[in-house]
Amino acid sequence: MSNRSLNVLGVENSLINQYISEIRDKEIQKDSLRFRRNLERIGEIFAYEISKTLQYDEKSIQTPLGIANVPVLAKQPVIATIMRAGLPLHQGLLNYFDKAQNAFISAYRKYEKDGTFHIQFEHISAPDINDKIIILSDPMLATGASMVLSYLAMLEKGKPKHAHIISIIASREGIDYIQKKTNNKNVTIWVGAIDDELTVKSYIVPGLGDAGDLAYGEKS
Repeated sequence: MSNRSLNVLGVENSLINQYISEIRDKEIQKDSLRFRRNLERIGEIFAYEISKTLQYDEKSIQTPLGIANVPVLAKQPVIATIMRAGLPLHQGLLNYFDKAQNAFISAYRKYEKDGTFHIQFEHISAPDINDKIIILSDPMLATGASMVLSYLAMLEKGKPKHAHIISIIASREGIDYIQKKTNNKNVTIWVGAIDDELTVKSYIVPGLGDAGDLAYGEKS
């Protein structure tokens, strides 16, 4: 499924569904190295798809036998992620956009004693993003609150030319929230799959669990 502002890669048969099936599988999840690598692979697929939307300039390349005119990326994007779960996905993007500048955002769910939570923003490390393409990623998009908070934090570093928001598994509610809060033509959402259910504790069902814990171990 694709439109101007939302692209769902998993609706068509491709290898992304193989990797999504593995990161969901509770048995395969026991191998944290494989889990991280699959997040990275999915990031590479997103990078390739997004690369089709970017601007290219023709460059003359001297080969051993002559000149080849090849379209090459005009400008590198700025790629950003929400730590810590987003790091393997970010690495996949960086594998393809290997000359890109990078940004890192610290934001997390801070739980209260009654079980409710709010998104706690701590820090952002980012370059100037004026008139640049930014790609902001996080493996899971539940309520959408942390993604929107991170997007707004990025805007403090400048006015981007366009923003691509990536999540592997998203809830419909999260997508709706982002579209409502950004509400402009300069944001495109890319997801692997959309799950319809979001629990009262804001967990995606069937989802996959806590991506950060699965990648790096449980936190206290």
